Amino acid sequence: MMDPMFEKDYGTPRRESTQEVTLEIDGELVTVPAGTSIMRAASEGGVNVPKLCATDSLEPFGSCRLCLVEIEGRRGYPASCTTPVEPGMKVRTQSPKLQELRKGVMELYISDHPLDCLTCAANGDCELQDMAGVTGLREVRYGFDGANHFDSQKDESNPYFTYDASKCIVCNRCVRACEETQGTFALTISGRGFEARVSAGQDQAFMDSECVSCGACVAACPTATLQEKSVIHLGQAEHAKITTCAYCGVGCSFKAEMKGNEVVRMVPHKDGQANEGHACVKGRFAWGYATHKDRILTPKIRKKITDPWQDVSWDEALDYAASEFKRIQAKYGRDSIGGLVSSRCTNEEDYLVQKLVRAAFGNNNVDTCARVCHSPTGYGLKATLGESAGTQTFKSVEHSDVILVMGANPTDGHPVFGSRMKRRLREGAKLIVIDPRRIDLVNSPHIKADYHLQLRPGTNVAMINALAHVIVTEGLMADAFIAERCEDRAFQQWRDFIARAENSPEATEAHTGVPAHLVRGAARLYAKGGNAAIYYGLGVTEHAQGSTTVIGIANLAMATGNIGREGVGVNPLRGQNNVQGSCDMGAFPHELPGYRHVSDSSARALFEAEWGVEIQSEPGLRIPNMFDAAISGTFMGLYCQGEDIVQSDPNTQHVTHALEQMECIVVQDIFLNETAKYAHVLLPGSSFLEKDGTFTNAERRISRVRQVMPPRAGYADWEVTIELAKRLGYEMHYSHPSEIMDEIARLTPTFTGVSYEKLDRMGSVQWPCNEAAPDGTPVMHIDEFVRGKGKFLITQYVPTDEKVTRRFPLILTTGRILSQYNVGAQTRRTDNVHWHDEDRLEIHPHDAEERGVKDGDWVGIQSRAGETVLRAVVSDRMQPGVVYTTFHFPESGANVITTDNSDWATNCPEYKVTAVQITPVAQPSEWQRQYSDFNRQQEAFLEHARGATEASAG
Repeated sequence: MMDPMFEKDYGTPRRESTQEVTLEIDGELVTVPAGTSIMRAASEGGVNVPKLCATDSLEPFGSCRLCLVEIEGRRGYPASCTTPVEPGMKVRTQSPKLQELRKGVMELYISDHPLDCLTCAANGDCELQDMAGVTGLREVRYGFDGANHFDSQKDESNPYFTYDASKCIVCNRCVRACEETQGTFALTISGRGFEARVSAGQDQAFMDSECVSCGACVAACPTATLQEKSVIHLGQAEHAKITTCAYCGVGCSFKAEMKGNEVVRMVPHKDGQANEGHACVKGRFAWGYATHKDRILTPKIRKKITDPWQDVSWDEALDYAASEFKRIQAKYGRDSIGGLVSSRCTNEEDYLVQKLVRAAFGNNNVDTCARVCHSPTGYGLKATLGESAGTQTFKSVEHSDVILVMGANPTDGHPVFGSRMKRRLREGAKLIVIDPRRIDLVNSPHIKADYHLQLRPGTNVAMINALAHVIVTEGLMADAFIAERCEDRAFQQWRDFIARAENSPEATEAHTGVPAHLVRGAARLYAKGGNAAIYYGLGVTEHAQGSTTVIGIANLAMATGNIGREGVGVNPLRGQNNVQGSCDMGAFPHELPGYRHVSDSSARALFEAEWGVEIQSEPGLRIPNMFDAAISGTFMGLYCQGEDIVQSDPNTQHVTHALEQMECIVVQDIFLNETAKYAHVLLPGSSFLEKDGTFTNAERRISRVRQVMPPRAGYADWEVTIELAKRLGYEMHYSHPSEIMDEIARLTPTFTGVSYEKLDRMGSVQWPCNEAAPDGTPVMHIDEFVRGKGKFLITQYVPTDEKVTRRFPLILTTGRILSQYNVGAQTRRTDNVHWHDEDRLEIHPHDAEERGVKDGDWVGIQSRAGETVLRAVVSDRMQPGVVYTTFHFPESGANVITTDNSDWATNCPEYKVTAVQITPVAQPSEWQRQYSDFNRQQEAFLEHARGATEASAG
């Protein structure tokens, strides 16, 4: 593997072509794909042509004039970055004349550039400095007394990077990165000639502009014009390790650039197969939480949640936890305790937690946060296609002609994939958005949805049925595909059902609120527009009919033949970094690793032989069942690693009531999260920077997580689980996470070919990876479905039980925002709070006016489950009758008002449909007052423990 500190830059992007071209460069023959630039051909042949405006992540621009070459038979000195190769071409990259021209160009650059190289933050990482050396520039004849930009004001507004216009060489790389890579178009060149300089927006400060702080401009800048403040403060890094981001399900690869054990910066790895050198504000900059003062670094125990915490040793904490679990099982029975697997932890750690529950607890009471987000994906795709995961790579979207986005907001929730999607849309792909809210994709720079089907929350199945109805009744189906690839009887039953008049756009308009002609237009576009891909998110799954909608989406893809090749497919956008992995690892009460039911005796036998225990054949308790059992007095102990069910699960008061009934809750996390405030044992967790392992992203891509600093509390999470299991009488013998992955590979058919050696060699791999697919499976269901024949299933629309009434006339739906992540435990402890420091309620102007609510007013939101208070944002992004909020701040109480309605098949909560009323208020809700008091008490208990420890140490 190349040293990650020194990635080679080939100057221009790689070109794909079946035709190859051979040319001569400096007397050597070089063969490259047609369309390749001379600069890249030279670089691949080992010759590095000087450059400043060129970089291989951006299209060539040809402005710096450093990369001039000579071509035999041509006049002049063409730019090698913008000149494509031709057969038989003879190129010279070095000559006295070229040296003279390049030195003259560099002299002009340096004549208006501060010569503070020794104290410049980019010293050692500055392409301008490098090129001055390469061109042999030794003096500048023009002097520095004339007009210059040395006194230009720095823009320090962004918390993560600075903009120093005095060092700008107007190479345009940052502007092009904002356009081509990110797709925000926030930067421009203002002024002309000598006055030209990069500006954000209309000469605004970066923080006042449309900049989303993805860092693409910083990564592209060849000087210290755009520079990370961490580098300015800490200096240049001296080594780097490749690891994987621990935020969303895109799974971006990063270089953690380090000085000793301290992170200097996180740089998107351009060979990362999920992100290809791009990042977002979270992964690029919001890693400071790992060393935040709030980190829990010492184990703690207490008898009751009304007691202060007591700092203890690891041995004391683990001994106490194990003794309590044994006591509870002796008193209440084997099934009285359980565990929760984290979608933020590694595959290896998740595997060990479910193994702990099944082998050491002796039951199947294990679940994961996927229960409350994407469990309908698992059910729906397994039933129709045979595998409960997305079908494509992210890169597949580059081959899409039509993109249907339903119940997802990629530019906020999965921004790096959102940028990739926007690039394809700018190239001409058509876009259908199905969402109650006008998300950014509906209309943003150089992008406009062809159809925005702004349906009422809770009517997804009616909408999918209406689209399918048009495709069936207008003869838009892929008949040959269906005949060859799908079960005939099931298809005929579905076809007859979907053709009924009750499923027509005209009939469903009364439910969805979407005009029939728009639905018909969108259906025709999806069916006949070429390669059509569906991307969906929690706006599909978090409904009472979440599983039904996923089935309907799979039906659509099969009916039109849009599955099994590049540019099509059914693609769930997973919320957390390892949601896919936690499911793969057997974190559900009814499934062993690899999605094999616990009732399958042959599957159980494999694990029983490996683990040396008997595994229960009956499914254990799901998360909602655990809560109900706790309230009824039969579920009394919980091991919760890396999850915050108090903040993230619906009907918060029901959750906390359940936790208050339990006798021993063990929470393992990096902070005192909302669930930990109800815990009896608090075990320090480790961040992704402190452990080895793997994450699996939304495209089934398994990527390495590499430890870049020692665990700050002494143990990585996987080591803690092993220690707890040992104290429960079950030994796990692993010396490194690679050995855990080896066991996963032995027992899981889709992981048979996965090993750390292969991941290190290939960078990443997508499961299934086994003898049939030794290098992994980028696209699934190519020749046949995993289940054999695809199965169409009936999708009867059943209106949600959550109805609007005179008392609760509005529908609340929820989602995420770009700068914050999930429950906010990580991002709230970074400078991302500069963008979003509280959850707010978006409300349509008509609904606001009707209630006397103005922008910025405090409003009470009341539902059947509870009441909270938020600040209002009056916005026409909403439709009348629908309000929206995020859930990143615990004091907001977003889940105090969500009900415990859930998906019929999986118990996934119906977060997206809550009937509410909005009224102006002047004070917090009763729940918020109680929360504030409780939170102050728990924070005081934590401080008491810290103070006692410091006193004893002193």
